[in-house]
Amino acid sequence: MPVYNTVTLIQNLQEQTENHLQIAVHDFQVLSPVHLLHQPEPGKWSAAQCLQHLNAYGKYYLPAIETSIQANLQKHQPAEQFVSGTLGNYFTKLILPKGEAGSITKMSAPKNYRPSGALDAHAVVAEFIDQQEKTLKLLDAAHQVNLTRAKTPISISKWIRLRLGDTFFFVIAHNYRHILQAQRALATAGVQNQLKARLLQP
Repeated sequence: MPVYNTVTLIQNLQEQTENHLQIAVHDFQVLSPVHLLHQPEPGKWSAAQCLQHLNAYGKYYLPAIETSIQANLQKHQPAEQFVSGTLGNYFTKLILPKGEAGSITKMSAPKNYRPSGALDAHAVVAEFIDQQEKTLKLLDAAHQVNLTRAKTPISISKWIRLRLGDTFFFVIAHNYRHILQAQRALATAGVQNQLKARLLQP
């Protein structure tokens, strides 16, 4: 399984999250609801739906991450290296867009994570911004724990637990996947994005 320098890993995930935050603030936040709610075609998600999908995951994973950090502050010393787990590495690779074009392996979202078409677009963007700011704070706090030993349950089963480093990987890679999707939806509405979503490899 992949092994990462912990400090470098956290720094890269912080940079990627900051990139996603800036896209939300400088691109998405200034758009009209008409643009944000535009669907490329019937059945395809709008930019607001993409972000609402991410918000739903964030509502689960951000508190789970915070709980894991708090529970592990005194248990184990932070380690110089993070060793990715088999399951966490698999989940992250599964949802990551591929290549320069960012091609996506299609998959069906769980029913309770499928966004409604009737959304307050600006409220959705505001919540996404709040979640990215929260993620940055959690990444900063993650320097104090052992990312390999600390774990979080996944959203579909409390019995399956990922290493904390893998949970960060998954959540941020999932954000990247759907920010790309949101940008593509906006492009079909004639919106040119100023910032490009990035994936930083440690």
